[in-house]
Amino acid sequence: LQRGSDLIMKAIIYRGNGGPDVLQLVDRDLPAPGPGEIRVRVTVSGVNPTDWQARRGAHAGQFPEVTPHLDGAGVIDAAGEGVDQSRVGQRVWLYMAAAGRPTGTAAEFTVVPAGRAVPLPDETSFDVGASLGVPALTAHRALTVAEDGPRRLRPGALDGAVVLAAGGA
Repeated sequence: LQRGSDLIMKAIIYRGNGGPDVLQLVDRDLPAPGPGEIRVRVTVSGVNPTDWQARRGAHAGQFPEVTPHLDGAGVIDAAGEGVDQSRVGQRVWLYMAAAGRPTGTAAEFTVVPAGRAVPLPDETSFDVGASLGVPALTAHRALTVAEDGPRRLRPGALDGAVVLAAGGA
């Protein structure tokens, strides 16, 4: 969308903690990626318990306005200084988009550090991509923090290990 000479986008925001009733659909200026960042046209925004817990007040007052959601998937449409420009057009899944930042994936576009955008194969849907972030990081951490467990996951790293997947759905 365009307002005058400015490009705008739709975003979901909240300014105070609470339930879903604090969410608002608003117009915002299209963000520009800074050094080391990329901008993604968000196709799917993932919602995790962490997202609604933060909105309810688990991390109250960190920013005056928040665009929620840590995870998402889409296509890189701009890259900032220091980022390989050939990434523009790349399908990606995003993780920790709103971690330490006021803007997450509940918008038409989001800007994140380039390292938080992972290539998404063409045969993998954006729905799957948006579901990878927090769940995948949580699973990875659970498998690599055990005292006698592997520090890195690679083929064979868990051979002989017993792994309980509780609540996998």
